[in-house]
Amino acid sequence: MPKYIAEFIGTMTLVLLGCGTAMLVGCDAVNGGGYIFTALALVLLL
Repeated sequence: MPKYIAEFIGTMTLVLLGCGTAMLVGCDAVNGGGYIFTALALVLLL
């Protein structure tokens, strides 16, 4: 697999799942739970 395709797939996965998680849980400054779930999703992707 060419390096640029692997980079594209990795970037696409991080953007779609990271931003998708942030949109689904809603980063609410009052509770702060959305930030934790978004951070956890990004850590699990890595």
